[in-house]
Amino acid sequence: MDDLRYKPSTTVAAIIEREGRFLLVEEHTPEGLRLNNPAGHLDPGESLSQACARETQEETAFAFTPQALVGIYLARVQMPDGPGRPGGADISYMRFAFCGSLGAFDAERKLDSGIVRTLWLTPQEVRASAARHRSPLVVQCMEDYLAGRRYPMDALHTHANVYTQGPGV
Repeated sequence: MDDLRYKPSTTVAAIIEREGRFLLVEEHTPEGLRLNNPAGHLDPGESLSQACARETQEETAFAFTPQALVGIYLARVQMPDGPGRPGGADISYMRFAFCGSLGAFDAERKLDSGIVRTLWLTPQEVRASAARHRSPLVVQCMEDYLAGRRYPMDALHTHANVYTQGPGV
């Protein structure tokens, strides 16, 4: 048996709606300009909600406080051959999507490398732009939000050892 284990990349995403429009980011990717929810990877030493708040601020310059889990998603993305990816890549992503309250905008904050701009799109515009989405989950997360899917934050537990250095429990 192969010693490699299947390990999806853990990501977080913010589903942010204001006055009937959703906040997306336009970003440079190896496949060209793509649209995505404010999203990114879980870093060591942080909870899922902390990662979502951090990624949202880094990509949009808005403070964000996750208040409910919209859903947990698994998707597979096959990326083409490119720099640093000879032969392409077959990656699975486990996405934890949150909705919550949008806070202050920091006009002085520089957006993450690769982020071109933020956009506020209607649900129809999000659906119509699906060919430009970085992930097939952009629309799915929005649809689940619009359907009223909300799960309590206490459904997620972060053990204290996540925040400490050294051997885990």
